[in-house]
Amino acid sequence: MNHISYIAGEGLPFIIPLGIATLLAFLAGFKAISLILLGVTLFVLWFFRNPQRNTPEKNSLVISPADGRVIRIEETTSDEQPGRTFQKISIFMNVFNVHVNRIPCSGEVRFVRYREGKFLSANLDKASKLNERNTVLLQTAEGREIMTVQIAGLIARRIVCWVKEGMQVTRGERFGLIRFGSRVEVFLPLGSTILVRVGEKVRAGETPIGELT
Repeated sequence: MNHISYIAGEGLPFIIPLGIATLLAFLAGFKAISLILLGVTLFVLWFFRNPQRNTPEKNSLVISPADGRVIRIEETTSDEQPGRTFQKISIFMNVFNVHVNRIPCSGEVRFVRYREGKFLSANLDKASKLNERNTVLLQTAEGREIMTVQIAGLIARRIVCWVKEGMQVTRGERFGLIRFGSRVEVFLPLGSTILVRVGEKVRAGETPIGELT
């Protein structure tokens, strides 16, 4: 994958029309409108920022796939793998967070599954099961499985995922994004050490959220 530009390409369909509208409004003499449009353009440009990150190298660490705040940690099951119990870490991303998502651990993509759903506020617990979502299952070289779930929110209306089944991916590598506020969940094997607390802020590709044991 090659998604290393400072502005995520998925933002261009928003940024370019806004930039053109800003210029046309300015040339037409509508200064107040052009200033408003300029502010909106700059916000959208900033929203789709895609900064570099320094990813820890320790192989056993699971790194946060998203910028945001940890809102829930619990033992739970998943519809994607019935009969199994996991430790789940839920991360809420507001509109001010970087929205590019990153691979939490190196391994092979076993499957990518998209499910349609509602667009409830992503900080609600029921959004985890009812909202539109995309699940990526990774398997490490040691055979451990980690699931990352991208969940759309009240404003977010599109989930973008760049990985496919069978791909080899590296911890910290960019793998997708969710537009305008959302939630990302990580399912770790039981017995993993959780390294974050509810309320803690995390950074995609940098903050260790768990360790495989």
